Amino acid sequence: MKVRVLFFASLREKVKASEATETLADGARVADLWEQLCGKHPAIAPMAASVSFAVNREYADRELVLHDGDEVALIPPVSGG
Repeated sequence: MKVRVLFFASLREKVKASEATETLADGARVADLWEQLCGKHPAIAPMAASVSFAVNREYADRELVLHDGDEVALIPPVSGG
């Protein structure tokens, strides 16, 4: 299956892209996508504990099973004031 991945803020800077298309096995979870992305972009791996995920514009747990055509947004913590 293929999913569209959107990168925001510091994640976008680390992967040097605002979006990508990833191919995953059927039944893959958000956690599997994250692992695959960390393999391609090791610089994002240290952010694992603080990244939030949204699937099809709704916040999602790492155990959520993905489906072909899903849009997955990776959202790092935001700071500012």
